[in-house]
Amino acid sequence: MRAFGNVGGTPRFISHGRGSRLWDVDGVEYIDAVGSWGPLILGHAHEGVLSAVEASLRKGTSFGAPTEQEVRLAELILNRYPGCEQVRLVNSGTEATMSAIRTARGATDRDFIIKFEGNYHGHADSLLVAAGSGALTTGVPSSAGVTEGTAATTLVAGYNDLESVEKLFDQYPEQIAAVILEPVAGNMGLIPPATGFLEGLREITAENGALLIIDEVMTGFRLAAGGAIERYQIDADLVCWGKIIGGGLPVGAYGGKAHIMSHVSPLGSVYQAGTLSGNPLATAAGIATLEIIAETPGFYATLEHLSDQLETGLREGAAEAGVDVTINRVGSMLTVFFCGVGVTDFDSACKTNGSQFNAWFHSLLSRGVYWPPSPFEAAFLSYAHSTSDIESMIETARAAFKDASTAT
Repeated sequence: MRAFGNVGGTPRFISHGRGSRLWDVDGVEYIDAVGSWGPLILGHAHEGVLSAVEASLRKGTSFGAPTEQEVRLAELILNRYPGCEQVRLVNSGTEATMSAIRTARGATDRDFIIKFEGNYHGHADSLLVAAGSGALTTGVPSSAGVTEGTAATTLVAGYNDLESVEKLFDQYPEQIAAVILEPVAGNMGLIPPATGFLEGLREITAENGALLIIDEVMTGFRLAAGGAIERYQIDADLVCWGKIIGGGLPVGAYGGKAHIMSHVSPLGSVYQAGTLSGNPLATAAGIATLEIIAETPGFYATLEHLSDQLETGLREGAAEAGVDVTINRVGSMLTVFFCGVGVTDFDSACKTNGSQFNAWFHSLLSRGVYWPPSPFEAAFLSYAHSTSDIESMIETARAAFKDASTAT
C-alpha cells in the first residue's frame, strides 16, 4: 500500500502530521483517513502522547529489564477486557498473533490451526495462507518463502461460514489447536461478522477442545473501550492487541485466560521473548493514549457520530453520481466497495470494481483527502476529525464519485 502498488501513481512521502491532517514533502496538505492504519485514534502528534513519550525518552530508551510502565500498560489492557487475566507485551501485531498461536499449540498439544480466507494476522509464515491486506492487494494470497510444511498445518475456512469450520473439525478430529480470526475483518475491506457467527465459533471450538483466538490488533480499543470483545460480547481464550496500545509506536500484546497463559515461559514451556518488548517509549505512548480515551467523556459516541455522518454522506454522493457502492462500517472503521452486492466474505469483496476505486482514490487525493490506497483496506477516523473535516471529505467524495462513474 505504501508503494501505491494497486492504485498506481506516485506514492506520497509524508513530512509531518497534526490532528486530522497530513503534509507531504511537497507541502501539500491532506485530511487523513488512514491514521497510520489505525493506531492514531487521537490524531497525529497529540500533545498528551508527545509529552508522555518525551518524558520517558529523557529517562532512557531501553533497559532489557522490567519497568513499571509495562505493568501499568498491562493493567490498562486487562481492566478493559473482562475474561483476560494475564498479558504479555511484544513488539508488533505480527509477534502477538504468532505468539498466541504458539501458546495455543503448546496448551492443547495439537498442531493445526484454522484461519479465515482474507483475514490477515501479520507476516508470520504459518499465517501467510489465504491472507488479506497487502497479500490480497497484489493478488497473491500467500507468499514465496513459506514452506509447504509450514502451510500444511494452517487450515482455511470461509469468513462468516460456520459450515466450513465444522467440516474442518470433522476432517481433523482432535488435531486443531485453535481458530484465529479478525472479529471484524479489516484486511479484505471492512466486513462485519454475520449474526451468530462469533457465537457459533465459540460453540464449535468449545465442543472440540480447541481455543478461540480473537485478533484485536486492529479493532482493540477502537470499536469500544473493550474493543470487539465488548462490542460483540465474545468469550475468547486468547486475545491479540496492537495499534492503539502503542499510541503510534511499535508495540503488541497477547493475553487471555490464566490457565492458558501459564504455559508461556517462564511459568511454562512455551518460549517467547524480545529485547525491546515493553519498550518504555512505546508503553508511555500507549498508556497516555488509553488514559486520554478513558478520561474523555463520550469518546466513542463522538467517533460513532462522525463515522455515521461520513457513511451517510458517502452513500448520498455515490447515489447522486449513479455509482453502485456497498459501504460497510463498524464504529470508526469503514470501507467503500465499488459493487452493488452485499460484501460479507472474501469472494464478495473481490467483486469490487478496481478501476472505479482507483479513479475515486486519485480524485480524492488530488483534492486533499488521503484515503487508504487499496480497495481492500479500511479507512479510520480519529477523535481529532472535526465536523467540518467530515463535511469537507463528503464534498470531496461527491466530486470523486463523479470521476469514478466514467471509469471502466
